[in-house]
Amino acid sequence: MDFNVKKLASDAGIFFTRAVQFTEEKLGQAEKTELDAHLENLLARADSTKNWTEKIFRQTEALLQPNPVDHTGARIEEFLFEKLDRKIPSRTTNGELLGQYMLEAANDFGPGTPYGSTLIKVGESQRRLGGAEREFMQATSISFLTPLRNFLEGDWRTISKERRVLQNRRLDLDACKARLKKAKAAEAKVALWSEEVDKAEHELRVAQTEFDRQAEVTRLLLEGISSTHVHHLRCLHEFVEAQATYYAQCQQYMQDLQKQLGSANGEVFPNANAPPAPAGASPSAAATLPLTPAPGGASAGAMQADSLKIEEVQPPATGTRKAKVLYDYDAADTSELSLLADELITVYTVPGMDPDWLIGERGNQKGKVPVTYLELLS
Repeated sequence: MDFNVKKLASDAGIFFTRAVQFTEEKLGQAEKTELDAHLENLLARADSTKNWTEKIFRQTEALLQPNPVDHTGARIEEFLFEKLDRKIPSRTTNGELLGQYMLEAANDFGPGTPYGSTLIKVGESQRRLGGAEREFMQATSISFLTPLRNFLEGDWRTISKERRVLQNRRLDLDACKARLKKAKAAEAKVALWSEEVDKAEHELRVAQTEFDRQAEVTRLLLEGISSTHVHHLRCLHEFVEAQATYYAQCQQYMQDLQKQLGSANGEVFPNANAPPAPAGASPSAAATLPLTPAPGGASAGAMQADSLKIEEVQPPATGTRKAKVLYDYDAADTSELSLLADELITVYTVPGMDPDWLIGERGNQKGKVPVTYLELLS
């Protein structure tokens, strides 16, 4: 019990001495031993590495799981499994869950219906996308997040501990220097103080040795930051490869889905091959107009009744409108009217016409025009 009390008192005395030394340094009342420039540079580099590694780690976590407070409690679950040293179970992604809902809805609506069959195709693609996302998350967690976490929770904690020890050794060294300085000042006045000077010099030599030893230990640890950068560089390459694979899979899945939907039936994507609107055209105009087939097949099915002759068509008494041409259109035959971008024409419809077409007039010229090439103005 006596030993413990003495040790406690000794520790308290050391702590108090360090606190006094630190306070006096801050107030400019005591000298401070400066670290060499190389060690200072290593410390600055280590701090920078720690700060940026922490930010990259947190943001990568946010990339893999944008909303940590979701219905699965994913982050909390991962934390518990890590602390229990157990494997984290495979988790259903949002894409897989969406695909599951679509497949269940398709069975409810009827797999043979147009909507149901399309839900099946889209649902299967969503499940594949979700599976690719899960594989990407797992690969990134193992090859990128884990090394960053190991540095922050392992190497950096060791470095921080040794830095604190170095700081304490420096404070002890400076306190010894201060005591020796006071002892020498007293010795000059009283010769009997030579014993105190010898004691202070001995304590200073011991403190200097411990400080130099700790500075070397800390320097070796800090120089290891270069190896950490090399390791994290390899992990970064693996992260990029995993991400590239993931996006390539997603692109392939979506291209396959578009092909399936495009070949399934014409009404799923009736405007899939229509030319895009020109730059500056009103996006709302195309959105509100009926869809039309591709320009290459513009003349096919343009009129439901072949007997309808353009030259005999007369504009209705009411119902004509002005329209702005969005982009050029070359007439496929004599029944159609060629168009030039930005020109204004008069348009109207007549009974028996395909709803994707209108009759257009420009002066004495008249012919059928596709509605998706127009922006109706009035």
